[in-house]
Amino acid sequence: MAFGIGGASALSAPAPASEGHTVQGAVQATDVSGKKFSIATDTTFAPFEFRDGSGELVGIDMDLLKAIAKQQGFEVDIKSLGFDAALQALQSNQVAGVIAGMSITDERKNIFDFSDPYFDSGVQMAVGKNNADIKSYTDLAGKTVTAKRGSEGETFANSIKDQYGFTVKALADSATMYDDVKAGNSVAVFDDYPVLAYGVSQNNGLKIVTEKEQGSSYGFAVNKGQNQELLTAFNDGLTALKANGEYQAILDKYLAKSEVQEQSGFFQLVKDSFPALMKGLWLTLVATALSLAIALVLGVLFGFFKVAENKVLRAIATIYVAIFRGTPLLVQAFFFYFGLPQMTGQPLDVLTAGVLTLSLNAGAYMTEIVRGGIQSVDSGQLEASRSLGLGYVTSMRRVVVPQAIKIMTPSFINQFVITLKDTSLLAVIGFAELTYQGQQIYASNFRTGETLLIVAALYFIVITILTQLSNVLDRKFNK
Repeated sequence: MAFGIGGASALSAPAPASEGHTVQGAVQATDVSGKKFSIATDTTFAPFEFRDGSGELVGIDMDLLKAIAKQQGFEVDIKSLGFDAALQALQSNQVAGVIAGMSITDERKNIFDFSDPYFDSGVQMAVGKNNADIKSYTDLAGKTVTAKRGSEGETFANSIKDQYGFTVKALADSATMYDDVKAGNSVAVFDDYPVLAYGVSQNNGLKIVTEKEQGSSYGFAVNKGQNQELLTAFNDGLTALKANGEYQAILDKYLAKSEVQEQSGFFQLVKDSFPALMKGLWLTLVATALSLAIALVLGVLFGFFKVAENKVLRAIATIYVAIFRGTPLLVQAFFFYFGLPQMTGQPLDVLTAGVLTLSLNAGAYMTEIVRGGIQSVDSGQLEASRSLGLGYVTSMRRVVVPQAIKIMTPSFINQFVITLKDTSLLAVIGFAELTYQGQQIYASNFRTGETLLIVAALYFIVITILTQLSNVLDRKFNK
């Protein structure tokens, strides 16, 4: 299937800039020269952004942004967050801009300032490659289709759903949508035509059954009224790339392929994925270790507060536990990464926000483990110690706590395993741990089941090894 994207169908180069615009561009280029900007992007929108076999973030948007940055003399720190999270990061000033195959719409113009369009898109519909029943919109009556949440595909599908009598289900990313169709939960998917065509060429299990519907254009976005020098530098760089042919070369690199790619075997997939997955596994272990160390301190501190005679200390500990045990971990992660910076004006990097989330959450559970362990020791132990003339603190340290530790150890090991698995939830804020890396891999090769099987196996192996090690240490020190 030919993609039909080349010089004729790509955006035409703009008219030569006037002398005034050239002067303004030179001034703005000086403003951004030598600066570094954080730019958010999507995670699963091939061929615009995706990870290659080595884990490197590539695609039309990435190559274009890097080429413009080089041409204009500034640097970029790219944060692959997912489309929804990228917009939240921009609005909370965690990043300076977003490039994510983002359609320029009147509604979005009320919130963001957009660059000159860098790609003209459009929407097509695809079904499972073995589906012979759905050939046009009229065949969708009474059925469910899927589209990417907040995308042009969702807007178009919603605009015709009443006419053709189908239901639209919005999902987070293209890979998930394609899997939904292949699993039979939806009969068709509406997506941007270059994304669909690239997926079909990568053997994603779908086929395109409609012609391209006219769509809007993609643009680079910044918050309204902010980072105007960056926006001007992007426009000037885009104009220069179109003039020297580099823009068209970037499009052709990803969109000129027409043949369907042969899939490699499972073990080749393991080999190709190994570097990226090991990078993710290392970050998983780092986040787990840091979070557990902080959580242990919090758990011991607030655990003693919970059993203290002082009512104020007990109230403080009770409130802490109630907050972090009574709210979902995902909500906490979004609050620390997006909400807190908006309230304070101080951005947090993703590792700090992730560790803060996990440690405070795990600390609340460890508080209850410590409280339960101390209260499980017979109260007569403390009374006997006090009757022998030992003070409260000494009695707790020498008599109660050593016995409580033996009771608490199995629960601590269990919390360790839970916290390690909870790191996977941080993928939603762009923390590049193991699950995130797996998502990046199947976003480009569309082999979701096999990739998730590899990820699950790595979690199982690591957790089993660390659990056995913890049990050995438990038997050695608590015998």
